[in-house]
Amino acid sequence: MSICGIDEAGRGPLAGPVVAAAVILPARRRPKGLADSKQIDEVMREALFADIMAHGIVGVGISTSAEIDALNIRQATLLAMRRAVAALSVPPTAALVDGNDPPELDCPVEAIIDGDAHVPLIGAASIIAKVTRDRMMVEACARYPGYGFARHKGYGVPEHKAALETLGPCPIHRMSFKPVALAARR
Repeated sequence: MSICGIDEAGRGPLAGPVVAAAVILPARRRPKGLADSKQIDEVMREALFADIMAHGIVGVGISTSAEIDALNIRQATLLAMRRAVAALSVPPTAALVDGNDPPELDCPVEAIIDGDAHVPLIGAASIIAKVTRDRMMVEACARYPGYGFARHKGYGVPEHKAALETLGPCPIHRMSFKPVALAARR
């Protein structure tokens, strides 16, 4: 049986993609410390990321900020999750998804609220999604200087909102999100 865990990162930010990951890990090769990526410090997340990538079957799916604006964040998240599962080299026989809003897949799917904190496979997917997205936002910081993406990863912190006021939105901002839409009108 090849059960995958699925989770996403980046539903709430004002900029950047939403990234989903699907992970299949053999029970005997599951690293210790798998949990909700937001509860693990960056050094540990990076170490777990490398371990999961080395021993697991991993698929990553991305929905861009343009897709988020066109579809809405919910539909873009579900699309990223389907893309992550499609990117697996082995089709899963079942999927465990963090939250209460799972994507439609070609296998049985179980949604588990707080699954990233309680189900190691979902925790592994959470780590892959967050590290992947964080790395993308560090790269975006070099392309779009002045916003501080490397520090806040696109979330609506005061530093980011101040940059939006001064610079206006850049191509990776989510124009359908209210603070960005308001900044675009100025």
